[in-house]
Amino acid sequence: MKIITLPKENFAEFVGHLCSFGEIHAPIKRGDRSFVFAPVKDASEIELDCVRTILPLKKYFFRPMEVMFNFCAGEGYEIPSEVTDKRIVVFGAHPCDIHGLNILDMVFNGRYVDTYYLARKSKAAIIGLDCIPDDLCFCRSTRTDFVDTGFDLFLSDIGDKYLVRVGTSLGDDMVRAAESLFYEVQKEDRDAYKRKSIERRESFKTEIQLQDLPGIMDLEYESQVWQDVGETCLSCGTCSMVCPTCYCYSVFDELDLDGSSGRRKRRWDCCLFKDYALVAGGHNFRAKRSSRVKNRYFHKQRGFVSLYGRPSCVGCGRCKAQCPSGIDIVDVITKLRSETRV
Repeated sequence: MKIITLPKENFAEFVGHLCSFGEIHAPIKRGDRSFVFAPVKDASEIELDCVRTILPLKKYFFRPMEVMFNFCAGEGYEIPSEVTDKRIVVFGAHPCDIHGLNILDMVFNGRYVDTYYLARKSKAAIIGLDCIPDDLCFCRSTRTDFVDTGFDLFLSDIGDKYLVRVGTSLGDDMVRAAESLFYEVQKEDRDAYKRKSIERRESFKTEIQLQDLPGIMDLEYESQVWQDVGETCLSCGTCSMVCPTCYCYSVFDELDLDGSSGRRKRRWDCCLFKDYALVAGGHNFRAKRSSRVKNRYFHKQRGFVSLYGRPSCVGCGRCKAQCPSGIDIVDVITKLRSETRV
């Protein structure tokens, strides 16, 4: 992997060069304490110290609501051109968010290929940026605090420079387009990177023990923990909406007044919604909130491991940050393990 450095004094000029590769999207401030990924015109708008945005990067490639195709009786259907045409550059993706996209890549490019997701993803450049964790981050425990695939460029803060890892040929093109702004790695850069890496690792305050968790969850299938969490949960679905790896959706048709044309749409769905497991006969397989909560945890920490060899949680802390009831995944798993949280 090619590694170079970018002096911070050259950062704004480099961002200016990125415009030729697509519309730039990066974290900006929304309100007093929140951040969102949104279009930016220049580097001064980017909030480089952002720890997490409200919604993860999936919003760009797996839209909250989208038209799958337009249809008309006798004429067939047509996929909107917007799905495949637009190019974007996503700047400031943290390691956990890139892992989230890598997980969605596995799901949407698996047995049932999602052409809508893949079309948008193929038109996007991903530029990663490291961060300092806060009290809600536990990506070190999920081994998603470092990433070596899924990005075109990745920037690591080493003081007055960024250490830049080039991950793809597109990333190399970005560097070549502004070649005069970059320099070879020096010994002091290597030392600074290793020092910063240790400081970042030691700054984590929240940990979660995931070793042998699938087996423990099987043993605790009837645990009182699920009932307790179910009584707290509002079934609002916020945790799924902000999760980088939740990918459930529902499909529905909107008919025009002529009754012969319309649109097929899809929108994000959530296994915590009361009618998620409701079937045509009127039976609800998960009528109780406790069973829906348990299903969500089992899918992310147990079922996904069986299918893909790893849990689908990336430790970003969004579910705890946004939950109106304050449900904390770390507390839930700690109680399942019958341990005392430190």
